[in-house]
Amino acid sequence: MDYFNKDEQKKIYTIDQIKDKMAKYCLYQDRCHWEVEKKIREFNLIPEAKEEVIFKLISYGFLNEERFVHSFVRGKVNQKRWGRNRLRQELKMRQIAPKLIDQAFKEEIDGDKYWNNLMKLAQKKHDALYSERESMKKTNKIKAFLLYKGYEYDLIQDAMNQIER
Repeated sequence: MDYFNKDEQKKIYTIDQIKDKMAKYCLYQDRCHWEVEKKIREFNLIPEAKEEVIFKLISYGFLNEERFVHSFVRGKVNQKRWGRNRLRQELKMRQIAPKLIDQAFKEEIDGDKYWNNLMKLAQKKHDALYSERESMKKTNKIKAFLLYKGYEYDLIQDAMNQIER
């Protein structure tokens, strides 16, 4: 049986092939600079080549940080029902500027929808914990779940008060 060193198997690409691969990577889903740079590191490019690839992606519109932030926030709020704290944490991890985050929150998060998401999650968790006899334990589990989802503590308190009525 032949064993190969992983580095020996690594395919070598031209700069144009890398540009095409990265364009497809960005087309599949909106990406931020951090994700693209992380992916480019796999190709072991010299800094000048890396900059050229990123420049081309930006100039052809494949890489747009503002568009990424807006679609990320919109998608996570609508699909995964994340709260602002979780969104901010995830975007900071991707090295997104706080100004862009605040702008996306303002434009993409509808207050009523946000509250309805929180209430749906709280009610669903409340109903799922029907076997839990201790009400304090149940309440703490629901709060912990909603905090994990990224909702603000004062909103969680309001939601819990409304559910317990």
